[in-house]
Amino acid sequence: MRWALVKVSLAVTTMVVLAFAVPLGLVIREMARDRAFSNAEREAAAVAPALSITTDRDQLERVVASAGSDAGMAVHIPAGDGQEALELGRQRAAGEDIAAVRKLGRASTTGVAGGSTLLQPVALSTGEIAVVEVYVPEAEVTNGVGTAWAVLAGVGVALVLGSVAVADRLGVRMVRPAKRLVEGARDLGEGRLGARVPEQGPTELRLAAVAFNSMADQVVQLLANERELAADLSHRLRTPLTVLRLNAASLGEGPAADQTRTAVEQLEREVDTIIRTAREAKPQTAAAGPGAGCDAAEVVRERMAFWSALAEDEGRKWRVAGADRPVRIPVARADLAAALDALLGNVFRHTPEGTAFAVDVHNGEDAVIVLVSDAGPGIPDPQAAMARGRGSGSDGSTGLGLDIVRRLAESTGGDVRIGSSVLGGTEVRIWIQVDARAPAGRGHRQPRRRRPGRLSAAFKHS
Repeated sequence: MRWALVKVSLAVTTMVVLAFAVPLGLVIREMARDRAFSNAEREAAAVAPALSITTDRDQLERVVASAGSDAGMAVHIPAGDGQEALELGRQRAAGEDIAAVRKLGRASTTGVAGGSTLLQPVALSTGEIAVVEVYVPEAEVTNGVGTAWAVLAGVGVALVLGSVAVADRLGVRMVRPAKRLVEGARDLGEGRLGARVPEQGPTELRLAAVAFNSMADQVVQLLANERELAADLSHRLRTPLTVLRLNAASLGEGPAADQTRTAVEQLEREVDTIIRTAREAKPQTAAAGPGAGCDAAEVVRERMAFWSALAEDEGRKWRVAGADRPVRIPVARADLAAALDALLGNVFRHTPEGTAFAVDVHNGEDAVIVLVSDAGPGIPDPQAAMARGRGSGSDGSTGLGLDIVRRLAESTGGDVRIGSSVLGGTEVRIWIQVDARAPAGRGHRQPRRRRPGRLSAAFKHS
């Protein structure tokens, strides 16, 4: 905006200066020319009285000399009444021009080498017409014109520079508050909730700053309310969790009892993490740095071991592939476990008992793909299923499970896609970016996808 104002001011002022300076320069040149020829006319008029009285050479030479223009003046007297033609001074004009002035009886100017001449007719006592020629050098015609034009150019440049300076100051006055508003919006968008904008500048920008500060205050208040609400709701879960922990302690020994106690302990840890994160207003997990992350294969094996007990109770066949060797990914262990639990929980919640499911891990050069597939009825609208907060409509469906998976993948530069699996149901593909320099889904060599064998041979019971 600042440079736009400067350019507009420069263009407008330049046009105004040219519109006035060019005609004024031409007028000055014409005035200098008129001044030079007026002086020539006065010199010719000084000789005219003497010509009307006498045509004696000596007397006319003295008159011409007294006029001070003997070097630039010539007198042409024609012959008549027994008098010879008389020529005084240096003739510069052509004879035809002198004859034409004598015949017409009107003054005239004609161009000659180095300038111009004024030819002034004068009537003699004998009735003949003499012509007085006054030489006007070109330097006299243009005397002072260059200086005047230089002054005009200097004034024009000063006007242009002055207008540009004024426009620049006005632009700074407008742009600086706008820049502060942009910086404040960027800071607020990056999570610096204390960002505020000085309420300065033009009226419109000042009102925008007031509105921005009010919006920022409301955002801070809303976030604080949400954090308190999340902490309060999470704290309410402590009482039923205590009851569950006491009941789990009385279950005795056995795989099912151990898994139940493990699940209760994990749930308590998650609730504590939620409360602590909400109170501190910090993200639950930090960005993965060098050496951070987890072994995806180990997490897959652990979570499948947890869900296998429920799969056995419901008569579901299940399979794990690609988890027999370490697969490092830049994702926190708890986050990957939560994403797998969300997907496997959807399989158990939204497919009939006895529906088979599988988890495949594909390790590529710059990405890791985790596939969770089932043999259920599938998802009719995958795009709607990915929308945050839009559940299936059934009890216990909040629509946040797939959003948890999506945020996990996007935190690494990857993505999540839903399609049809080879088992006939739904396939959720989690693309986890390992090399952050390469764009997700493009420019990768796709990991080789294992072709599953026959269903009866590939699935087993736990």
